[in-house]
Amino acid sequence: MYRALAAIVLGASCISGFAQMTPVGVWRNLDDKTGEAKAEIRIVEAGGVLSGKIDKRIGKDIKPDDSCDQCSDDRKDKPILGLEIIRGAKKAEGKDVWEGGKILDPENGRNYSLRMTPIDAGKKLEVRGSFGPFGRTQTWVRMN
Repeated sequence: MYRALAAIVLGASCISGFAQMTPVGVWRNLDDKTGEAKAEIRIVEAGGVLSGKIDKRIGKDIKPDDSCDQCSDDRKDKPILGLEIIRGAKKAEGKDVWEGGKILDPENGRNYSLRMTPIDAGKKLEVRGSFGPFGRTQTWVRMN
């Protein structure tokens, strides 16, 4: 009986560990220059495709009415709070990597090719935005 209970508990903990190896959830990103928290981004999945919106903005110079005035697509002049910054990412076959989508930098309005990789048992997310051979990688921290 104790072995069966131990197996159930162990199995449940393994399942929850695997469930975290996905970008789905709420993440805090950090400023590349200062290392300070900038925002919380909620990533969701629908039909195997990930998207992400800014749930919360963090910082002392935040204005509630800030908008993406540099954006050139349907997000032009939309409020940054609630703005969809991740679109179209899909899981790469056989890997814990999501790619093929785009990520928007609301500070300059540019869209970059996106690659997301959960690391540290899903507690962190490497988010790479690139344009051709150039790009940068941020490490986001899981909030939930």
